Amino acid sequence: MNFDETDKKLLLLLQEDCKQTTKELSYKLGLSVTAVYERIKKLENFGVISKYVALLDRQKIDRDFIVLCHIKLTQHKKEYVLQFEKEVMNLHEVTECFHVSGDYDYILKIGVKDMADYRNFMLTKLTALQHIASTHSSFMISEVKNTTAIVI
Repeated sequence: MNFDETDKKLLLLLQEDCKQTTKELSYKLGLSVTAVYERIKKLENFGVISKYVALLDRQKIDRDFIVLCHIKLTQHKKEYVLQFEKEVMNLHEVTECFHVSGDYDYILKIGVKDMADYRNFMLTKLTALQHIASTHSSFMISEVKNTTAIVI
């Protein structure tokens, strides 16, 4: 799909605040309400806009202890990879999971209350997963950049 400058600006505006009305967006873009509505529908139909979400403040919900956990599997068998990925999907503390190259197989982004909560997560949930050979955890000191916006 080709994006003109108006599409790009519309996508940025929606990523900043998707609850803006088509009327507000039309004013900012200099388009009619109908034109904005049609552009949004087109972007949704092409799958460019995949969903709308509410982003929560981790501090206010007591989940601001962020851990990046590197996971190494015992083997790279297809069945081990698929089983690990299926099991990690059920861990609500894990907000992101990346299959990566290098010394480790996966990097998990985990949000918990504090170190004690992370220890409990490790002992009762993460180590219960099959085929994990080793883990390495890094703890967030401060958040320098966190954005969900993608600039085209």
